[in-house]
Amino acid sequence: MNILVLNTGSSSLKFQIIRTDLEMIEKGEDEMLAKGLIERIGSQALISYQVVGKGQYKSASPIKDHKQALNHCLAWIVDPNTGIPGIEGIEDIHAVGHRTVHGGEQFTSSVRIDDAVIKSIEDNIDLAPLHNPPNLKGIYAAREVFGPKVPQVAVFDTAFHSTMPELSFLYAIPYQLYRRFKIRKYGFHGTSHRYIGYRYRKLENLSRDKVNIISMHLGNGASACAIKNGKSMDTSMGMSPLDGLMMGTRCGDLDPQVVEFIAHKENSTLEEVLQLLNKRSGLLGISGLTHDLRDLELEWNEYKDRRAKLAIDMFAARVRKYIGAYMAEMGGADAVCFTAGIGENSAMIRREACEGLEFLGIKLDDKLNNEMIGGKEGLISAKDSKVKVYVIPTNEELILARDTCRVVLNAPLP
Repeated sequence: MNILVLNTGSSSLKFQIIRTDLEMIEKGEDEMLAKGLIERIGSQALISYQVVGKGQYKSASPIKDHKQALNHCLAWIVDPNTGIPGIEGIEDIHAVGHRTVHGGEQFTSSVRIDDAVIKSIEDNIDLAPLHNPPNLKGIYAAREVFGPKVPQVAVFDTAFHSTMPELSFLYAIPYQLYRRFKIRKYGFHGTSHRYIGYRYRKLENLSRDKVNIISMHLGNGASACAIKNGKSMDTSMGMSPLDGLMMGTRCGDLDPQVVEFIAHKENSTLEEVLQLLNKRSGLLGISGLTHDLRDLELEWNEYKDRRAKLAIDMFAARVRKYIGAYMAEMGGADAVCFTAGIGENSAMIRREACEGLEFLGIKLDDKLNNEMIGGKEGLISAKDSKVKVYVIPTNEELILARDTCRVVLNAPLP
């Protein structure tokens, strides 16, 4: 089964084509055939496509909307000159899987998309006003382009965290606000945390119920997840992705009174303050330079920029705090797993985040830590570390493709 996996942003469309079926999933033999990204939809778009094992195709073209972007992708996919194995026409795309950020409480697993599902995703726009509308654009476009014969599946970021108990997901506000408006922690990056749990158990040859780890998804968006007995017990992001860890441009944990204080002092609207907290805070806000940790590390290493180092140290300190908190909440963990752009590639952040945690049984091997970058997977903990520390490159698209396959074939979801 050839599955087109779509991840649509407000002005972008990212895709992969993954070949899989139930037997391939069981054996771990799923195969990515091609991938691509269109950015700056609505203007002169930047386009990048690649067939696995071949060179990258790059171009620029005016693309007005997501439907046109999807048609552009499909034209490249089915072009005989592209040469994707097993893809000769649009009929060779057997299903479409959509990354969908917010499923609310309605969706605790992936589902086949129909009009009722779309209505529910639309109803959850209030919970994810920055994310669900772009996701819906991808769904609308794909339904229009492929028609009713090609099944489409929504895979929700929030679904993995639906196993959190009330004591983890409730806020300490009047309970009727939860009952009336579903104000609660939902968590995000669920497909990534779920993949890390899956990959860890494969590396350690464990059954799912034996997975007790802290998963650290550290990128421009960042979140921690306490995974106990293979299920999400707690996570750092809340009702929105603004909560929790410090991020590239998001503030993370914040006293709510600060919002009113900034609005009063700056004579700003609520929307303007939220824009500041989402787009101009985090690494960017502290450093005053950039949200990109790679550039901040360069600024520190080359020029000893004090605020670049302050941003790095603050980011690492928040990671360390969540590791300690989840260790306490879980009653201990067998491993800490770093993933995503920063988690996979910043030896500096991993080292700082684990410093001082020897009393919890966490001890890094400096040589292994420094070497584990650029897509490598493996242990970075010292031999005498009681808690293992892994770097595991994430693969959210694989989870999307597998769930799409299972839903279409009416197979049980994990």
